[in-house]
Amino acid sequence: MKKSASERLFDYGNIIFMMLLSVGTLYPLIYVLIASFSDPGFISQYRGLLLYPQGITLDAYKLVFMNPNITNAYGNTLFYVFVGTTFNIIMTSLGAYALSRRGVMWTSAIMFFIVFTMFFDGGLIPMYILVGNLGLLDTRWALIIPGAVSAFNLIIMRTAFQAVPYSLEESARIDGANDWTIMFRIVLPLSLPVMAVMVLFYGVSHWNSWFPAMIYLQDRTLLPLQLVLREILITNNTDSMLTAISSGDKAPIGETVKYATIIVSTVPILLLYPFLQKYFVKGVMIGAIKE
Repeated sequence: MKKSASERLFDYGNIIFMMLLSVGTLYPLIYVLIASFSDPGFISQYRGLLLYPQGITLDAYKLVFMNPNITNAYGNTLFYVFVGTTFNIIMTSLGAYALSRRGVMWTSAIMFFIVFTMFFDGGLIPMYILVGNLGLLDTRWALIIPGAVSAFNLIIMRTAFQAVPYSLEESARIDGANDWTIMFRIVLPLSLPVMAVMVLFYGVSHWNSWFPAMIYLQDRTLLPLQLVLREILITNNTDSMLTAISSGDKAPIGETVKYATIIVSTVPILLLYPFLQKYFVKGVMIGAIKE
């Protein structure tokens, strides 16, 4: 069908609006990236749009990677992301599979209590006492075990498992398969899109997490990257990186160090997302719609 002039004008307006919205969304990240490679003296005095690096230098990145707090926190965050996400996926899969099977007793009651936790929780103090009584305070597991299962992610995965045809399970049981075989050889392989979404959800959550570490951890050697980044950006604490810099140069280069730290802590997630993007919409829709 041929579009009228008003319809074409509307389409062009939408395109222009979305382009401006994309530029407005991306420019803060582009600015931080450009500023991190620019001359510190220029950045400290520059005002307005920054479209290309001014006096390209890698001094800020050298200071970031020379800081033992950053490198140690990076290793901690990778541990929390990989171990934590693996633990989350295993526990969520087990719970979702059990609650998605036919004939399991009290699934409705169990789901009610799971959904109830999405609206009400015990609060920070009871949680802190629980973590302390479990002996998890000031350990890596304080950031992994208490958040082992997300109620929202469990509901999505359970709905996805329910979408797997029951006839496949019946055929497998006739051939002698038990629940472990059905889960790992039938249900999970057929639910790869939603599994990829769960990896993304849990992985990003662990990567961005800083509040539990601030509450449960006292040992600075266990702190994740985001908590160290918070100290640098909010408390303006870059002194540990600038010990070898003269006092007159600390203020300007301190700004570019902040920008470089942001880029270092953001790039891994930006690189991971494109590989999972093709599963993202499909996985969410499978887990969110029940026929």
